[in-house]
Amino acid sequence: VVPKKYIEKVGEDGFRRQPVGLGPYRFVRMNPGIELVLEANEQYWRKKPTIKRVVIKGVPDRTTRLAMLKTGEADIGYLMVGLEAATIKADPKLRLAKVIAPATWWLEFPEQWNPKSPWNDRRVRLAANLAMDKQALNEAERLGYSRLTGSMIPSGMEFALRLDPYPYDPTHAKRLLTDAGYPNGFDAGDLTPLPPFTTMGEAVATQLATAGIRTRLRSMERATFMEAWRSKKLGGVIVTVSAAPGSTAVRLESFVISSAPYAAGGYPDIDDLFRQQAQERDRKKRETLLYQIQRLMHERVMFGPIFEPSTLHGVGPRVEEPAIGLS
Repeated sequence: VVPKKYIEKVGEDGFRRQPVGLGPYRFVRMNPGIELVLEANEQYWRKKPTIKRVVIKGVPDRTTRLAMLKTGEADIGYLMVGLEAATIKADPKLRLAKVIAPATWWLEFPEQWNPKSPWNDRRVRLAANLAMDKQALNEAERLGYSRLTGSMIPSGMEFALRLDPYPYDPTHAKRLLTDAGYPNGFDAGDLTPLPPFTTMGEAVATQLATAGIRTRLRSMERATFMEAWRSKKLGGVIVTVSAAPGSTAVRLESFVISSAPYAAGGYPDIDDLFRQQAQERDRKKRETLLYQIQRLMHERVMFGPIFEPSTLHGVGPRVEEPAIGLS
């Protein structure tokens, strides 16, 4: 809730520079993208904050966040993976906080709609799924705490259909590629991971290569990546994740149906089922329609699901309750 008269007086830009609200903390100052400083509102009506001052810093590099945590410059370091997470776990002065958020990592095959592309062949897409050792990715990136899945829709979302992950079977993957006409594999173009998760992209690229699917890792700045994805300019393989809130229908609307902003194509029967569920007021019938869509997605191997990630965060000795996962 914000004061209408104040916004009318100072304008949107003025409000961004000096915001006013009703929360437990007051705005002190902000350097966009670098630092936000807040102080406790002693008169907050619900409960007076116990922490008097909060400084939120934007530090994109994980190793730098880890160093700040170890020196005490930071009390909580968010989104630690791989080596940094393992270092925190091994440090007796630090704690590793973890929670499985409503998110999924998956492979996107934007060229599957191109009849001239190898990805147009279901056998090739299935081979990519079988070539991925998802538990190894889980161990390397998230210390094994993530939940493997056969769907790109988080299992905890409303109307999500739980699907078993594709097994790791590189021998079968190579056989499928041979059956599809690629006995020596093929050059699949770029593999673009969601920034800044480069190590995830590297690991996936290595696993695909063992089956003969050769890619070139492509790194991008995050805003550029999102715009390129929306504009249908990314080919090859996309290694991505979404933690956007919502329901199964919202995920389908964003990534699956033909008109989805992040879909390079779609199927008329899935589009029709989606329209039906959007108009269906009977909950059980709507669930049946959404389950049917998810089964079709799985049968057609539209995606390469990996896991529902455990988000890992480092907690310093001054913090008793980091509140991670409470909300």
